[in-house]
Amino acid sequence: MGAGVVQKEGRRGRGRSRTRPMAEINVTPFVDVMLVLLIIFMVAAPLLTVGVPVELPKTAAGALPADQEEPLTVTVTAGGEIQIQTTAVAPEQLIGRLRGIAAERSSDRVFLRADGAVPYAQVMEVMGALNAGGFSNIGLVTDIGGPTLDGEGQ
Repeated sequence: MGAGVVQKEGRRGRGRSRTRPMAEINVTPFVDVMLVLLIIFMVAAPLLTVGVPVELPKTAAGALPADQEEPLTVTVTAGGEIQIQTTAVAPEQLIGRLRGIAAERSSDRVFLRADGAVPYAQVMEVMGALNAGGFSNIGLVTDIGGPTLDGEGQ
């Protein structure tokens, strides 16, 4: 890929020629590989998000720091359906599934997404199930740009 040997002009002595290393490195293949990787990541990154359509409430809270492990997301849709990532789960099976998932994960962080039209009581029931399933680090997901208590938001 890079350095080679260049013959020096002329001969010395008994037919032995001296060689010197080439001091130039060809970076074109490196640039080509990096551009291909950039395109691959640009195409793949939008596919990694959970795609359950939910109308999240807006708040002035900032984002949580990211983990190394893919975050577990539990969603409560406007119709009251509960989903783990993109798989629908019956409410009576939720705690059992969460315990199985918690046993396989190193992190106890889970993100709870709930539609703004879902009653507060139902969101709290799901939070209780998350806690009973072994997840004590629960982050509520909202959209940014919502109202603040001091009236300066939006």
